Amino acid sequence: MTTTPDQLDEIVARARTAFPAWRDADAATRARWLRALADALDAAADELVEIADRETRLGGTRLRGEVARTTGQLRLFAGVVEEGSYLELTVDDADPSATPPRPELRRLLVPLGVVAVFSASNFPFAFSVCGGDTASALAAGNPVVVKAHSGHPELSRRTAQIAAAALEAAGAPSGSLALVEGRAAGNALVVHPAVRAAGFTGSVAGGRALFDLASGRPDPIPFYGELGSLNPVVVTRGAAAARREELAAGLVGSFTLGSGQFCTKPGVVFVPRGAGFEDAVAAQVADAHGGPLLTDRITEAFPEGVDRLAADPSATVIAHGAASDGARPVVIATDAAAIAERPDVLLEEVFGPATLLVAYDDEEQLLRAIAAVPGSLTATLHAEEDEEVDALVDALTAVAGRVLFAGWPTGVAVTWSQHHGGPWPATTSLHTSVGATAIRRFLRPVAYQDAPQRLLPAPLRDEALARLPHRRNGGLVVPRG
Repeated sequence: MTTTPDQLDEIVARARTAFPAWRDADAATRARWLRALADALDAAADELVEIADRETRLGGTRLRGEVARTTGQLRLFAGVVEEGSYLELTVDDADPSATPPRPELRRLLVPLGVVAVFSASNFPFAFSVCGGDTASALAAGNPVVVKAHSGHPELSRRTAQIAAAALEAAGAPSGSLALVEGRAAGNALVVHPAVRAAGFTGSVAGGRALFDLASGRPDPIPFYGELGSLNPVVVTRGAAAARREELAAGLVGSFTLGSGQFCTKPGVVFVPRGAGFEDAVAAQVADAHGGPLLTDRITEAFPEGVDRLAADPSATVIAHGAASDGARPVVIATDAAAIAERPDVLLEEVFGPATLLVAYDDEEQLLRAIAAVPGSLTATLHAEEDEEVDALVDALTAVAGRVLFAGWPTGVAVTWSQHHGGPWPATTSLHTSVGATAIRRFLRPVAYQDAPQRLLPAPLRDEALARLPHRRNGGLVVPRG
């Protein structure tokens, strides 16, 4: 099913008409709409999980957990809206004695307008129709038009139906959330003059094409894309000596989780040469099972990506997982010198259950190799307490948006402090797509100078400031109660 240009215009027009109600809704109302949407999805979980499993083959247990994550995101953003600090309320009182004289200024963040959201293939709930982009855009006060992913069209339609009905039943205007289908419709959505921002999770090629469309408009709009990520891991010599088997088991569990289709999969792992880490991983992966991949296109691309890596003269396939229906886990080994010389070949992401072990001789060689790693969502360090690792932490911080210690990157907690982003190509901006501050992507600042109280937006009036966190003349004010 493909949305026609006329249908797209009608859908976006309804969303634009719905915008004033979302923009002007008070915190309690907007939070109630978000919680009503979460409740409706929870109530329909059995139906939605059955459809999702049929279309994506991800399994009922994983999908049911993803529904809970999705509704949890919506409820988190309801709390964000009620708490109010996301508005960044700021007041500077007038000071005629200043040089030059200072007027009264009051500033806040306001919603943008209609937001386009592109669903992801690997998270049919949490990064799709009602996922984090949609939740944060709605919380900010923007209607959303979602472009369905071709990997789960029936699920997308049913989720959108449930969501739209739930929002309207809660009192939100018609057009608050709608769905379009087809690549042409997605492209047209990004350049539609009524669309004011877009969020995307997917491939580098697809995201870059949409990013270019958004930037090439007569009126460029923000495009928040989460694209490719290798998620480097460093195992120090001390860590390998102290807990090699444990770390090998953790790595295999992480890069094979969900058949290697998590955006935070550890795709490149730096290990000390001669520490036996490769053998430990090979032993652990022998019993690991892969599984079916999300789409036929992804299924075909996985062995091609593995073959491309293995064709490098420095690379060796050191182990495969157990034979099974679907993608078979694979571990490839190379060394840090080759990474530094040919990063364009060896550091290209392979989507699926594959990881690349990179042997290094010393810290200097390791740091050069890390510097060649493209921007990533995460970077992980496994080290011992007595090791000096400050330079490694700095190097990993330079290439990633989240740095982990003694853990594994698969799994992204949805919290106030979470950051799910990173330097290009991990994302097209510095903003996060997960956690409370994801809302910032769909807001813009406006300052009001010497405005009468009655003409100020409600959150900037004195009676509201008495209840909401804000800054006044540079000082943080946190009302009690």
